[in-house]
Amino acid sequence: MKNSISVDWEGGLAFSTAINGHPLTIDANEEFGGNNAAPNPKSLMMMALAGCTGIDVVSILKKMKIGYEHLAIQVDADLSEEHPKVYTAMHLTYIFRGRDLDSNRLQRAIDLSLDKYCGVSAMYRQAMSISHSLKIIDTKKNGAQRP
Repeated sequence: MKNSISVDWEGGLAFSTAINGHPLTIDANEEFGGNNAAPNPKSLMMMALAGCTGIDVVSILKKMKIGYEHLAIQVDADLSEEHPKVYTAMHLTYIFRGRDLDSNRLQRAIDLSLDKYCGVSAMYRQAMSISHSLKIIDTKKNGAQRP
């Protein structure tokens, strides 16, 4: 199977595309000559990883019949100092909010995603280290606190 996209230059350092009918624009930060009018390409790499594993985890937990109130995934990435500047590591923090959540079952869903299903993490792992941690906010103890 082959995937293809085409991007169009929008002026300055901005490019746009439509992926499956969804418009998307990228731009460079002002410090690099862009207008910072849209996400930069490397930020979208972090979003791709979080989105891929997030879709997996939500799907797996649904099959496991595990409920929760909210899931956020924070991605922290280490960028090399020298050109070409590349990510050398990414760390994902899965932040679940809910009542009486079973950390072992949540961890199982995360592990299945990162080790078996998420194609983005499989690709990235060939170029950098990927680590993760789990944080649970028990709303039974903490009220309606959001991460």
